[in-house]
Amino acid sequence: MAERSDKGKRPLAERLRPTTLDGYAGQEHILGPGKPLRSQIERDQLTSLILWGPPGAGKTTLARIIARMTKSEFLPFSAVMSGMKEIKSVMADAERLSQLGRRTILFVDEIHRFNKAQQDAFLPYVERGDIVLIGATTENPSFEVNAALLSRSKVYMLRALTEEEIVVLLRAALPVVSASASDAALEQIALSSNGDARSAYNTLEAAAAASGGQEITEALLADVLGRKMLLYDKGGEEHFNIISALHKSVRSSDPDAALYWLARMLEAGEDRMYIARRVVRMAIEDIGLADPRALEQCMAMQQCVHFLGMPEGDLAIAQAVIYLSVAPKSDAGYKALGEVSREVRTGRAEPVPLQLRNAPTRAMKEWGYGAGYQHAHEFGDALNQMECLPEALAGKQWYQPSERGMEKRIKERLAEIRNLRNPSGTAS
Repeated sequence: MAERSDKGKRPLAERLRPTTLDGYAGQEHILGPGKPLRSQIERDQLTSLILWGPPGAGKTTLARIIARMTKSEFLPFSAVMSGMKEIKSVMADAERLSQLGRRTILFVDEIHRFNKAQQDAFLPYVERGDIVLIGATTENPSFEVNAALLSRSKVYMLRALTEEEIVVLLRAALPVVSASASDAALEQIALSSNGDARSAYNTLEAAAAASGGQEITEALLADVLGRKMLLYDKGGEEHFNIISALHKSVRSSDPDAALYWLARMLEAGEDRMYIARRVVRMAIEDIGLADPRALEQCMAMQQCVHFLGMPEGDLAIAQAVIYLSVAPKSDAGYKALGEVSREVRTGRAEPVPLQLRNAPTRAMKEWGYGAGYQHAHEFGDALNQMECLPEALAGKQWYQPSERGMEKRIKERLAEIRNLRNPSGTAS
């Protein structure tokens, strides 16, 4: 009775939580007719699962539905609120239920927040069949769930709900909040929720309260929403996904896509100096000497961001991103350093040739230090014939300029230099 009398005070998302797969929204790729997870549930052939998906995709709801359909005890457990003591207590309860012939589904919310030792504590109970573990996580399980537990579980990836799916949920929720709203208003709520059903329900509930029983209008929603909250965890996978998308858009010479991903980071409140560092990296990794001014532009941008701060500094970042996107591309320097580094790591530490060594003492001169040194400025065009690599590596050519931008001219000049310094044309 206490639960029923309090029902109206619970959040709308909790009151409208579906109890069957037919009432569950989205995830047709795993729950549609004949799909693997649905078949597993309907045949009651349940194994431990990891449900991986963004906030509000329905991970907790799906776990509850699975427990209900398979007639299992449902024990919810939060990694945020619990430690080893609580794990042992819950495992003891599950073991007793197993001895009574009752199956227990242990639902661990935010399982990625458990450390390795805590995750390992579940293993014996999973292996003995005392529990069916369903873990929920917003982070990539490959990185956040330990290998032993991952190997004993099936990972299902949940997708963010589409705007159309969220509009359907909102329309069905209107009678519950005693409100009315146009399709345009519902679509605006769906768009602002970023695929998060819980967020959409919270917005609808707040808008219904603010409307005072009147229609929820788009103008009212603008006040309720304030600012759209973007899915972006600075320490999580989405952080790395978006910076990767920005970098690869710049590398692909697509300024529009690059600006989109940049705006996603700016609007989510990413540290501007972090973005600046990554943009500088793009200049040296993907543009290089095809446009030597790219690095100058990026260092000027870094100084501008540091000097001006937000929001004016954001324009400098955008300008640098556009410049890099349209600049000629070359990774010749990046590849050359990589190849030379491999040579250094795997080859001998060759001695410095005598002709390149200084001879500050008479003894060193007698030992041959500096013998054969050719001072470049004493030769025409400042080009001598002296070998600067160790004898074992003589003739090696790691840097191979591209035909793009300034590097085309560098390539021509380098060919001229190499030809004058090595008339025989031998190289390895």
